[in-house]
Amino acid sequence: MKSDLLFFWIAVGLYGLSACCHILGLMARQQKLFSVGLYAALLGFVPHTVAIGTRWLETGISPFFTISESLTFGVFMSVLIFLIFQSTSRRIWPLGVLVMPVAFVLMGWAGALHKSAATQIVPALQSAWIWVHIIGASTGFGAVLAAAGFGLLYLLKEKNSGGIYERLPDLPAIDTLSYRFVAGGFIMYGLMIVSGAFWANQVKGNYWNWDPVEVWSLISWLIYGIYLHLRITMHWRGRRLAWYALIALMAMIVSYWGIPFTVETFHTGFRIEH
Repeated sequence: MKSDLLFFWIAVGLYGLSACCHILGLMARQQKLFSVGLYAALLGFVPHTVAIGTRWLETGISPFFTISESLTFGVFMSVLIFLIFQSTSRRIWPLGVLVMPVAFVLMGWAGALHKSAATQIVPALQSAWIWVHIIGASTGFGAVLAAAGFGLLYLLKEKNSGGIYERLPDLPAIDTLSYRFVAGGFIMYGLMIVSGAFWANQVKGNYWNWDPVEVWSLISWLIYGIYLHLRITMHWRGRRLAWYALIALMAMIVSYWGIPFTVETFHTGFRIEH
């Protein structure tokens, strides 16, 4: 087994352990299980980082362009955001109840689609804008995943009391945290769309081509724009926005990794195999 793949599967195993600990911690209402889950996520992040770096060094090609690599990097940014937040003084242990199972499933999907051959974009399409595009997309996904996690915690705390739920912030505070992460994700997805437009203009002479990837990216961005409109203008709060954040996350996953890579588009035709 190649070294990058070995580190990859170690990361998958540790993320799976983290996901199980978070779910069992919620069911048993045991703080210690959340702690184990958090440290398992931290330990898994190390080989995850090494796997990306090793593949990059061994091939000399940026490992972000196949569906498997895109999933891997999206999870990388999501776990990084999760760990950074959990390192703050406002540590919210059960947040991983949604974040880590999603990370585990997406990493498993990435492993199933893994290709040993490295892939890069056609030289004519290489641009500095692609880095802004990729980082905007991955960071945006990590932010809205965290927002959905807070949405789930809001719904759970609303219906439960005592134990771990008493240690969570109050409902308005959880609602505000979800809103802030949605706002951050909205900004990063906007950056993804704008940088993608500049990139497309350099390559094809048009800022917008109604490519399915472009259309679904716009739809996803507008979904979170509607969330912000509902909160800021319509003064929605609480349960309705919590459900909205969870449903919007599913739409985001489909648009980011589902539709764009199941139909022939500019995005599926710009790569070359090695």
